[in-house]
Amino acid sequence: MAIKKHLAVTSLLGASFAALGQTSFIVEDLKVEGLQRVALGAALTHIPINVGDDVDEYTISKTIKSLYSSGHFDNIKALRDGNNVIFKVTERPTISFIEFDGNKDIKDEQLTQSLDQQDIRQGEPLDKTVIDNIEKGLIEFFHSIGKYNAKIDVSITKLPRNRVKLKLEFDEGDAASIRQINLVGNELYSDEELLALAESQQDLSWWQFMGSDRYQKQTIEGDLEKIRSFYLDRGYLRFNIDSTQVSVSPERESVYVTANINEGVKYKVKGFDFIGDLLGREELIKSVIPLRAGELYNGSVVTSSEEFIKSYLARFGYANAEVRTIPEIDDETKEVQLTLSVKPGQRVYVRRIIVGGNQNTADEVLRREMTQLEGAWLSNQNLERSKLQIQRLPYMEKVDFNVIPVPGVDDQVDVDFTVKEQSAGSFNAGLAYGSYLGLQFNIGVTESNFLGTGNQIGLNINTSRGSERVSLSYTDPYFTPDGVSQGSSIFYSNYDASKFSLIDYKSKSYGIGTNIGFPIDAVNRINFGARWIEEELSDIAVYEQTRVLRETFLDPAHPDAGYNFTKYELSVGWSRVTVNRGLFPTAGSRQTLNLTGTTPNSDLTYFKLNYDSRFYWPISDDHRWVFSTRAALGYGNGYGNTNGYDQTLPFQEYFRITEMELRGFDRNTILPNAISRNSSNVGGTPEKDGKINGVIGGDPVFDQLIPAGRIGGNAKAVAGMELIVPTPFLDEDNTSSVRTSFFVDAANVWDTEFNVERYQSLSDNDRALLDDYSDPMRFRVSTGLSLQWISPMGPMLISFAYPLQQEENDDTKTISFNISNTF
Repeated sequence: MAIKKHLAVTSLLGASFAALGQTSFIVEDLKVEGLQRVALGAALTHIPINVGDDVDEYTISKTIKSLYSSGHFDNIKALRDGNNVIFKVTERPTISFIEFDGNKDIKDEQLTQSLDQQDIRQGEPLDKTVIDNIEKGLIEFFHSIGKYNAKIDVSITKLPRNRVKLKLEFDEGDAASIRQINLVGNELYSDEELLALAESQQDLSWWQFMGSDRYQKQTIEGDLEKIRSFYLDRGYLRFNIDSTQVSVSPERESVYVTANINEGVKYKVKGFDFIGDLLGREELIKSVIPLRAGELYNGSVVTSSEEFIKSYLARFGYANAEVRTIPEIDDETKEVQLTLSVKPGQRVYVRRIIVGGNQNTADEVLRREMTQLEGAWLSNQNLERSKLQIQRLPYMEKVDFNVIPVPGVDDQVDVDFTVKEQSAGSFNAGLAYGSYLGLQFNIGVTESNFLGTGNQIGLNINTSRGSERVSLSYTDPYFTPDGVSQGSSIFYSNYDASKFSLIDYKSKSYGIGTNIGFPIDAVNRINFGARWIEEELSDIAVYEQTRVLRETFLDPAHPDAGYNFTKYELSVGWSRVTVNRGLFPTAGSRQTLNLTGTTPNSDLTYFKLNYDSRFYWPISDDHRWVFSTRAALGYGNGYGNTNGYDQTLPFQEYFRITEMELRGFDRNTILPNAISRNSSNVGGTPEKDGKINGVIGGDPVFDQLIPAGRIGGNAKAVAGMELIVPTPFLDEDNTSSVRTSFFVDAANVWDTEFNVERYQSLSDNDRALLDDYSDPMRFRVSTGLSLQWISPMGPMLISFAYPLQQEENDDTKTISFNISNTF
């Protein structure tokens, strides 16, 4: 196309020159005819002659070239009318619309970007000379992904007012499959061993539908590089891929790939040294990098050593350090001497940090998480840490940064942080439904980024079957500039335990609390809290597990009255957070350890210790496959003596199990049962002293057992494993808000104060109804599939579960669905 354009320009110039003649003359007037959309002033800026200039054939030819270079014109003629010069032009049509049709492997955005790089965009003049180049480039792209039968038709439709519609129609055809990959020259390792490293697969049978033998040039190149690295990592320093051939079958439906390789022999590292400036830290770097003399040469070790040195120097502002390994190979001794050339370059400082993409969050909220400061030297460590700490915020979906050199200055850069926000709370008013709690009324707001301040607020009024709760909480994570957090809360609760598959009792409570947290470092915090709680228990049935509390606080004058307690709780906690994201993390861990206890002047004296952890290990480089484990341990008990009774953990404070902790089981179904024991009726005639004739076996207090509802225990253990997998049929942009995983859950709650030996005098039938609720090994286990979605309404969860280990009276369920659960 460039040749055609050159010939066209030449012919036009020849015609123009003939019209102008061969002699020079003084220009008296300049005219441009044929302009439609291009302003006269814009055209004159590309005409380097003025009225009064002495012009000739050469000057006019330069002027025509200048007008062509503006990109506005398809045709230009220069004519002379006396001493007047007239340029007759034909404007290029303006692109009014660009349409793509039939493209599958290449997205509209990629096509738009490719056209934009060639100055073909909506609203701009159309240069028809580049159309052929576009077609050729796209055909080469389709060939690189194995679509050798692809066809592209570019059509230009004229529109009024010198406008056109540009349409690219694609007929991609089917991708060619790899029929065979041949390796020639390998003797040390078999084809099977080397091809096992490759992502490309060959000649798959129809039943291997999960695999793909589609040919893609980039994938083949990557596979050959993996084979190269395989040899280099095992000492074959002279390994080389001499040539690669790709042959296409006549029908263009399959390809044959042949790689000719030269394996060579193994080399050892004779030694290594440094040249250049290591900032006086040569001995430290030498001791840390993994290179060792006398060992086999390893390409990965050499690369990691180079990367470590560059990363280390970048901590101190040397962002553009160059590290290059120079091998000196001795083919006779099969040894190599390595010299690492280090050029730290100039120290670079950060002139300005720019924050963008935050529509709701204030800049200050993001900047306070940054350890990279303006005016300080550029540190890759601080940049990555800043990115990580911002990304841990629950209202951030994605964080990226870009280092931009300052024009004209060698030692300054700007850092551009770009964030993508996500919902970290919900505002709702209406109805919700859960498979266990049934219909719920809910009104309130829960927000981790209140008004863009980064502060957390929660105001909720929730009602469901057997539960009413009103709560208000507020937390400022940066109560002081040093990161000391402060929070306050107030609540009211009215709870009927019998509606939750528990024993019969009712609880009303209200209270107020505050907490303060201190950062130890970037990932560790210590928190302290205090709460005042007023609680009333009523309608408590008589059970073995409630006996201590009832007898301790029973009012003989009003045996059916409720129990009122005042509690003063103090808590201390430690947390460690290293996850890479606030919601749906893919790497790192969360760990918390909390101790909560009431003060000795409280009506109930007890303590509870809780440990929770979750770890994430990415399996794939893109973090779409992740293995996760979790564990939760809890223990509580009473302390001290009240009214002659040793205190135990009050039954209303017992540990329970939620549906999120053990999927596949109903809430609380695995808890220990409450036990009711009664005397049996005994036949006989009463004596005057009140005694009866008849014999009761053993102590009459233990002569009959009635198992009741679930009550819980003072110890708890939960464990789980999850394999997080890519969600099918979901594009990459939505992977941060939807998560699919296969899981295994295990949990148990037990009562360490329960002593089954106390009930040995029961009859055989009654003993058969009794389990050892102090046994910590009575785990229930389930497995299944879970789908989580951060929806505008709040988090949603649906689980399909199957119990692997259960007991006779456990209530199980296959499907559970919840809205507004906490993930």
